Amino acid sequence: MAYEQEEWFPITGLGRKVMAGDFASFDEILASGYPIKEAGIVDTMLPNLVDEVLCIDMMQRMTDSGRRIKFRAVVVVGNKDGYLGFGQGRDVQVGTAIKKAIVNAKLSMIKVRRGCGSWECGCGQNHSVPMEVIGKAGSVAVTLKPAPKGIGLVTGDVGKKVLALAGIRDVWVNTSGNTRTTLNFAKATYNALRETNLVRIGGRK
Repeated sequence: MAYEQEEWFPITGLGRKVMAGDFASFDEILASGYPIKEAGIVDTMLPNLVDEVLCIDMMQRMTDSGRRIKFRAVVVVGNKDGYLGFGQGRDVQVGTAIKKAIVNAKLSMIKVRRGCGSWECGCGQNHSVPMEVIGKAGSVAVTLKPAPKGIGLVTGDVGKKVLALAGIRDVWVNTSGNTRTTLNFAKATYNALRETNLVRIGGRK
C-alpha cells in the first residue's frame, strides 16, 4: 500500500547525522546503538521498503459518553532483502491507523540474518534461516527451521507475507498456542526472525 511521504526534517541527533551522510549503511546505524526515533531515518537508508497490511480490527470501548470505536492496523515493512519491521497503529480512521502502524514498523526495523542452514541443501546461499529459531507472542510460539532450496515458505498466508518481506524464500514453520490471532502469529514470526541476528555462530554475532 503506497502513501505519499512528506519531506523529512530531522529532529534528533541521529537524524541529523543521517541527513549529513555520516552513515554509509543501515547496518552502521544498528551497530551504533543509537535508538531510531524517526521513520525518515529508515526511509533514507532503506529507500526500497514495501509495506503489507496484515489485518485491520475494529475495537469498541464503552465510556460514559457512549460507545467509542477505534481501528487497529497490523503492518509489516521490509525490503525483501534482509530487513523487516513490525508495527501496530490505532485510530478512529482506518487510513490514519495504517499510517501509524507503518511508522511504528519502521521504528522497529531489524536485520534478518539469512543463510542455508539445511543439511539437505548446503548451497551456501541466503535463501533460508541459518539455524532453527523460535519467536513468541502471547500464547503463540513460532519455530522457523532451515529448509532446502525449492521448498518454499511452508506456512500460512500471514507467515508467508512476513517471511517474504524479510527475504526468506525457503523455510519450515511450526506453530503452537491457543490464540493464533493474526497479530500474535505475525509478531511471533517477527520475533523469531529477530533471533537470527542475536544467536552467535562460530564466536561471531
